[in-house]
Formats: sequence, structure tokens, C-alpha cells
Amino acid sequence: MSRPEREDPDVAEPTDAEATGATGATGSADLPSSQELRELAVALATAAGALVREARTRTVEVAATKSTDVDVVTRTDTDSEALLHRMIAQARPQDGILGEEGTSVAGTSGLTWVLDPVDGTVNFLYDVAPFAVSVAVCAGPPEPGAWTLLAGAVHDVPGDRTWSAARDGGAYLDEQRIPPVAARPLGQSLVGTGFGYDAGRRAAQAEVLTRVLPEVRDIRRLGSAAIDLCLVASGRLDLYYERGLNPWDMAAGELVATESGAVVRGLGERPADARMTVAGPAESVDALARILEQARADEGA
Repeated sequence: MSRPEREDPDVAEPTDAEATGATGATGSADLPSSQELRELAVALATAAGALVREARTRTVEVAATKSTDVDVVTRTDTDSEALLHRMIAQARPQDGILGEEGTSVAGTSGLTWVLDPVDGTVNFLYDVAPFAVSVAVCAGPPEPGAWTLLAGAVHDVPGDRTWSAARDGGAYLDEQRIPPVAARPLGQSLVGTGFGYDAGRRAAQAEVLTRVLPEVRDIRRLGSAAIDLCLVASGRLDLYYERGLNPWDMAAGELVATESGAVVRGLGERPADARMTVAGPAESVDALARILEQARADEGA
């Protein structure tokens, strides 16, 4: 997936509070450890989460739309991404950035931060939980299947809790290590999913849902892919699947899930990507993937 062809936003000097929130990182070209990057990801996600939480106390209005009239952007989305950009520029000025709202910085270190400043913007607009800030850093191209995810954090804004992970260092909910996830039989599995903004895509996803729902315990649609993936990591959802995820939707949550022992993949031999993402314990993922493959869930609109 290519980066957005948009100019970099102006980068203001960080405030003292922003610079303090970025402690634990090195500003040199030397690559820090994945645990140091996790600490920075947590600092970034929680700082932006505080901004989003404060903004939700005021009237929230749609500032723009993207793919359809219901795919909205608020001023808080852009303010949150600008804050993250400033903090990364202070802490890791050589790193690249790929943000949902258009921040695109190439960087020179080989690392790229993948940002979703408000994951679950419609939930945020309506003040319905959950919505989150998702921050991840990867080596290599910032694209699913091509990246090497090094660290990530997902801050649940209404819940004021943070999932985080470091590559080969485990997954955490706040400061508690998340134990390995356990598989359930498919018929006893609570499954999360999500739907696209395009009407044709939604119609196709509804057809797929009729194939999945009779085979599982029940379905939940929470409205934040990052939170869904983290709930799989914590065992609060047994499985999750969705078509149409962007890199910023899945990067941090994917690492949290895999570091908890879950599998995150696409259908067939494909990695998780925009065509399909399935997450959960390996045995359960295989069972759900077979249903999705029979339904051709990664094809069509």
C-alpha cells in the first residue's frame, strides 16, 4: 500500500510537556531496543489519548469526509496526529511517519511510525466507546506483510487503559504481562468484526456474516479495529476478522495480538492485509478462515 501523496504538515516546536512525554527514546540514528520503542509508543499513545479525552468534553463536529459521507474526520483526528508528529520529531527525528490523516515522512533511520490518531472516529463523534489512539513502529516498508513490527501501543481513551507490545518481548495491558491466549471451539467463540464505509462493501460483508454467525457463539461490532485486536490478545474476544483494514488500523494491534500468542493472518497463504485480517488462537483462526474462504470473504467489492 503506497503512502498518501500529501505534503508534510508544519511541525511546531514541541511543548515541554510533549518533550517530557517522549522520554526513554534516543534521538540518535542508533536503533533502540524494542522495549525502549515500546516505552516511547506508550508515551505517545497516552499523550495523544489525553488530548482526545479532553476534546470529547466539548462539542465535536465533522471537519471533513474521506471515502464516503459517513467516513468522517474531526478536528481532533488532525490535532492528535499533529501532536504525535511533533513528539516523534523531538524524540526520533530520523524516523519516518505514516499517519492516517496524511502525515508522510520518509525518514532516514529505517524505522517508520504508523499512526491512527483516533481509531473509531464515528464512535468518538457519538461519544460511544470504544475509541483509541494506535501507535506502532516498524522496520522496512510500512505495509502489512512487508513490515517488521517492532513495538506498538493502543490507548483505549474512554477506558483509560493501554495495551502495548515489543517484538519478542511480550504483550502488556498497562504494566501487566498478558498471558497466552487459549483456543475455544468455534461454536463457543465470541467473534469481533467490522464493516466498511462503502455501501457495496457493506452488502457483501453482510452476506459473509450470514455464513459466519450460525457457526459461532455470537458476533460483536465494536467500531475500533485496534481495540478488537487487543481484546483478542486479552481473551475478551475469541476471534476477530475484517476486510479493508489500512496499515494504521492494524499495526499496533497486530503486534499486541501476536505477542500474546495469537495468530494474525489473511486467507490462504496471504498475510493479514486490506483483503482480510483474521486474528485469534491458531486452531480457531484456521476454523474461521475455512468459513471465510468458502464465503469468498476477501473477494468482490
